[in-house]
Order: sequence, then structure tokens, then C-alpha cells
Amino acid sequence: MNDSRQVEYTTADDGYFEKRKLRRFAGVWSLWALGVGAVISGDFFGWNFGLASGGFGGLLVATAIVAVMYVGLCFSIAEMSPALPHTGGAYSFGRTALGPWGGFITGLAESMEYILTPAVIVVGIGGYVGTIANDLIGIQLAAPAWWAIFYAIFVGMNIMGVELTFRFTIFITFLALSILVVFWIGAFQHFSWEYALNIEPEAGGTKWFPRGFGGITAALPFAIWFYLAIEQLPLAAEESHDPKRDMPKGLLWGILTLIIASILTLFLNAGIAPGSAVVGSSDEPLLLAFKTIFGEGVGTSFLGMVAVTGLIASFHTIIYAYGRNIYSLSRAGYFPKWMSLTHSTRNTPHVALVVGAVMGFIVALIIEYGSSFFGSVPVGAVLLNMAVFGAMIAYIMQMVSFLYIRDMDLERPYVSPLGKPGAIVAGVIAAVTLLFLFINPEYRPGVYGTAIWFAGGLAYFGFYARHRMILSPEEEFAIEHRGE
Repeated sequence: MNDSRQVEYTTADDGYFEKRKLRRFAGVWSLWALGVGAVISGDFFGWNFGLASGGFGGLLVATAIVAVMYVGLCFSIAEMSPALPHTGGAYSFGRTALGPWGGFITGLAESMEYILTPAVIVVGIGGYVGTIANDLIGIQLAAPAWWAIFYAIFVGMNIMGVELTFRFTIFITFLALSILVVFWIGAFQHFSWEYALNIEPEAGGTKWFPRGFGGITAALPFAIWFYLAIEQLPLAAEESHDPKRDMPKGLLWGILTLIIASILTLFLNAGIAPGSAVVGSSDEPLLLAFKTIFGEGVGTSFLGMVAVTGLIASFHTIIYAYGRNIYSLSRAGYFPKWMSLTHSTRNTPHVALVVGAVMGFIVALIIEYGSSFFGSVPVGAVLLNMAVFGAMIAYIMQMVSFLYIRDMDLERPYVSPLGKPGAIVAGVIAAVTLLFLFINPEYRPGVYGTAIWFAGGLAYFGFYARHRMILSPEEEFAIEHRGE
């Protein structure tokens, strides 16, 4: 079929889809764990940089605003995902609602988010593990060495099979939540407002808002880290036994879990010694909290090793996400088609998994050793802002897609009670956050770099890929329902 206005389709060769098939395994608990596990590292690392940017009060308000955005986003996706149960996830929503360009813009933004997010997390893992290895056995490795070790382990695990991926996801997510529960209970008796509000105010600031009200906007990208990647669940649609029933449950129970966790972590990690001033610039904020609760020593280092569990949970599950995202876009021809090949016996997108790991690792290296360009800001914080850039574009596109899809004649196993207003509010908050990413000069070079990456992707599609498309399940569904 040929749509001369936007794209040109070619017929797939014999065996094309046979070499690109997935295997169904996931149930509702697997989906819940995939969503929560993808995000849970945000309670271990990343959110705390928002304390340095906005102070406790600024980050608290930013977290409330972001929570509203994610509630609207999750309810909207909970309606769209069972109506369009494809591995493409956000890309399939954009393709059905807005055509090939809309699908590609959404999918490209999401691929940037999911490639960069593990890079952020592996920096956190390197910080924790490097400190612990030095404390316990005196081993010191360069940070990139730790990054490479963990990429190799968890890309390998994702390649080994979807059954292992989801079983490990459930185990590691419950373990990470258990560790957080231990932290929350232990930290409660140590909480003090003196620690939470111990950042020295700038001129015109207060103890609650030491950076002024502008600190709220500066803290938005870091508040997002409490929830970023919950929206990846629709990528598991073709590996779920019953996505029409289970996907909304997994999404909504997941966002409820994460909202509760974000509130407890923000108050109890910032509000105990050494307090917001130190926690706000630490690569291992939860380890600082464990040292306060249990004291210094080898035992605390072991606790820190356990704390790495949360980072591993998210690292593992978002590797899964970028693999499926790259796979679905490649299968349809938006990305080079060789990226969508799946393992002949394990039916996992092994090529996409390796490609995403290499790209994330390279970006992290550039920032780690590009001090002349990026300055002395933490590599994790720069990467975090870059990941949020891609996420906000993807969120805006998904909420616009929801407004269009709401008016289409589709079977809807679940209907969002927030309707179009919920999607509009979520889209507006995402757009405002995207604009404010350019305000902080320390993180601006990373955001500019991501914008160049995005522009390059658009050029690739416009000049090359759109003339060589393949009728994947997402494309066929969109063509049928858009009347192309």
C-alpha cells in the first residue's frame, strides 16, 4: 500500500516477521512490577538533585505538580493501551492518531528517554558500588568500568528470554520496595525539619524555598524522576497474556504505589542527617540515610549494597523498554530494519538491546569526560535532564494522540474517568516542564545535545526511512482505522 502524502510502504520479504516475533508471558503482576520496577530507582537516586535546585519546599511543590501530570498520563494510557495492544506503545498511539510523522516523533522521543534513562541509573549504580567496593575490599575502578560491567550483565539477562526477564523483574521490584520500607521505618524516628530545611537561602529566598519560587521550576525535572518510565508498560502488550484486561490494572496500581513511595522518600531522606544540603548533591542519598539510621561501618556498606537493588530494578526493566521500543520502530522501518531482528530461539530483540546499551554508554562517556563542555556538574544530573527532554516530548505527543483517539470508533475495554481534561492538564504540565529544561545553564548543553539528536532523527526519517516503510501490526491497524 502507498500513501504518497507521507510514506511509502514496501512488501516484507518471506520470513520477515518470522525473524521478528516475540513470546507471550506477562500477567498483571508482571506488568505492575515492570512499571514500578522501571521507576523505583527514582527513590534511590536522582530525585535528590532537586533539593539542590529548589530546596525542600521547591521540590515538594514540584513533586505535587508532577504527580498530577502522571495521574493524567497514566489514566489516558490505561484507556489507549488496551484499545491499541501493540508492542509499539506510545509510537502506536501517535501513529494511529496523528499519522506516520506523529508516530515517528512520539517513538523517537520515547527511544531517547529509554536509552538515556539506563545511562542515568548506571551512573548511580557506579556511585554506590564504587563506594561500597572501596569500603569493603579496597577495590577502586573508574566509573565507566562499573557501567560496562552492569550493562553487560543486564543486557545479557534480557537477551536470555522474556520469562527470565519478568520473573527477575517481580523479584527485584518486591526486594527494592522491601528495602524502602525498612528505610522509611528506620528514618521516621530521626526526622527533623531542621535537616529538611538546612539549605542556606539565597537573596530573597526562605528556608522552605531557598532558591525562591523559581526553584520550583528548576526542581521539576528531578521530581519527574520519582515517576519517569511508568508509561513504558504498553511496550509489553505483545508479550502479555491479556493486555486488554491487565494493562490498565498494572498502570493504575503502579502509579498509586509510586506516589506513596515518592512522598515517604522525599520527607524521610531529606529530613534526616545530614539533611537536604548534603543529600542534594550526593550520588548515593539512600546510603547516607542508612548510615544515619544504622551507623557507620561494614554493616552499613552491606546495606548500601542492598540499596543498589532499587537501581538494578529500574536498570533491568528500562533496558527491556528500550529494546521493545527500538524493535517496534525498526520492524516498521522507522529505524534501520536490522535492529528489529529477534533471537532465533529465545525470541528476544537482542540486536535492539545491544544497540541501545552502546548508545547510552557512549553518551555517558561523553559527559563524564567532556568537562570542558559540560563543566563540573554531576554526570547523572546532566543525563537526567536529557532523558526528561525526550520524555516530555513523548508525553505531549501521547496526550495529543489521546484527544484524537477519544473521538475514534475503537473498542475500549477501559475508559479513563478523567477523560480529555485529564490529558490536557498532563500535556500542559509536560510542555511547561520542557520549556524550563532550558533555563538552568549548567544542564543546558546536555539538553541542546539531545535536541540535536532529535533533529537528526527527524532528518533521517524525512529523507530516507519514510520511503522504505513496512506494514507492521501498528501500521496496519493505523491505516485501517484512519482510512488511509
